[in-house]
Amino acid sequence: MLCMKPVLNLRQIEAFRAVMLTGSVVSAARLMSVTQPGVSRTLGLMEVRLGYPLFERRGRRLVPTPEAEALYREVDQLYGSIERISQVAQDIRFQRAGALRVATLPALAQWLVPRAITRFLSSRPNVKVFVQSLPSRQIAELVSTRQFDVGVVELPLARPSIDTEVFDPVQSMAIMPASHRLASKKIISLKDLDGERMVMLSQHSFIRYQIEDAFALAGVAPNVVLETPSSSIACALVAAGAGISLVSKWAAAPFASADIVVLPVKEVLTSRYAVIFSQGTARSSLADAFAADLRAEIKLSDQN
Repeated sequence: MLCMKPVLNLRQIEAFRAVMLTGSVVSAARLMSVTQPGVSRTLGLMEVRLGYPLFERRGRRLVPTPEAEALYREVDQLYGSIERISQVAQDIRFQRAGALRVATLPALAQWLVPRAITRFLSSRPNVKVFVQSLPSRQIAELVSTRQFDVGVVELPLARPSIDTEVFDPVQSMAIMPASHRLASKKIISLKDLDGERMVMLSQHSFIRYQIEDAFALAGVAPNVVLETPSSSIACALVAAGAGISLVSKWAAAPFASADIVVLPVKEVLTSRYAVIFSQGTARSSLADAFAADLRAEIKLSDQN
C-alpha cells in the first residue's frame, strides 16, 4: 500500500504562518486581508490533509500543538529565504549587489582603474569585483565572448562584436629621472632627445609609429637602448635609471615622484583609450555604472 504525501498549497502555508504570528484567526485574517471564515476553512482543510491538529482552541486564541511548532520552524525558514530573495532582487535593481568582471590594460591598472573601482564600490558595498590586467587585444577577445563584463583598452583595436566608447585623446609625456640634465625644463621638445638613451614602446604599437614619424620630421635620432610592449614596464625602467621614455600621461602619472619627473611634450603625440562592452547583448547596469565612474575619475584627473 502506497502512502501518499500530504499536499499543501501556498495559501494554506500562508494562513498557517499568519495564525502562528498573530495567535488568532481574526488577527490572521486582518494580516492577510481576507475574511475570518476563509482562514478557518483553510486551516481546517490543512489539518485534514496533514492528518493531525495544528492548534488547540482556547477561547478566542489558538495554541499551537508541538506538531505545529515543528512545522512552523520549516515554514519560517522558507519565508526567510523568500525575504532574502526579495532583498537581493531589490539590491540588484539598485546596484547594491551582484558581481562585475573588469579587464584593463596594464598601463591603467596602476592608478586610474583602481580609483574608478574604489569610487564604484563606495556606494555598492555588497557588489563583488574581479579585475585583471591584460593586453588590449586579449581584453577585447574576453569581453566579446562575455568572459568579462567591461574592458579598458588602448586604441586602435580591430575587433568585431564589441561596443566601444572612446575617451578624449591623452597627450604623451616625457618621463625621466629627476637627476637628468633635462629634468629642470618645463616642457620637452623631441629635439631635446637627440642622442639620448631612450626606453621605447615596441615597434608594433601605434604610439611607436607616431613617435618615430615625429622624430623623423624633427630630424632627431634617439639612442634606443630598450624596448617593451608595456608602458608600465617602460616607466619602471626609467625609474631604475635606464633612460628616458615617452608614454601617455595616464601611464606616467603613478610614477611621478621626487625622484621621477614627468614633463609635457611640445609636439602633439597622443594615445587613445576606450571602455568596451560585448556587442549584441544586454549590458549590465553595473557595467554602465562602472564606466560612468571611470569617466568621473578621468575628468578629475584632467582637472589636476
